[in-house]
Amino acid sequence: MRCPVCNCKEVSVVDTRSAEDEWSVRRRRECDKCHYRFSTIEEMELLDIIVVKEDGTRESYMRDKIENGIRRSLTKRPFTQEKFHRLLHAIERDIQKKKKHEIGSHELGEIVMKHLHTFDKVGYIRFASVYRDFKDVRTFEKELKKLKR
Repeated sequence: MRCPVCNCKEVSVVDTRSAEDEWSVRRRRECDKCHYRFSTIEEMELLDIIVVKEDGTRESYMRDKIENGIRRSLTKRPFTQEKFHRLLHAIERDIQKKKKHEIGSHELGEIVMKHLHTFDKVGYIRFASVYRDFKDVRTFEKELKKLKR
């Protein structure tokens, strides 16, 4: 960790607390050289998980891809950054609960949709329409009927 003011490598941790979401840690730090205080947040990271795509190709799990897809589905929807981070943590917890080194893209998509369904119905429909590749209005209507139930 480097000081954001003087770029010094010697930085001390002054205080450590669980963040509000309880899935990350907030640390208060102080630069040993210029005494500037700043905060950092540490989050759990999913490592060594391989996503197996429909065509059989494999790629490392990338949180950014999931995050960007969900953000697109939630465009112009009301949500706080805190709730969005909780949503991402819940999705990643479900991935970890599988206790597998590999996860299929279909299984990953289903996990995302399960959480989006309770987070934001419009975002869920938007995500589902792309993920399930809705071909026509009837497919869309069927999904909406399921949602109404």
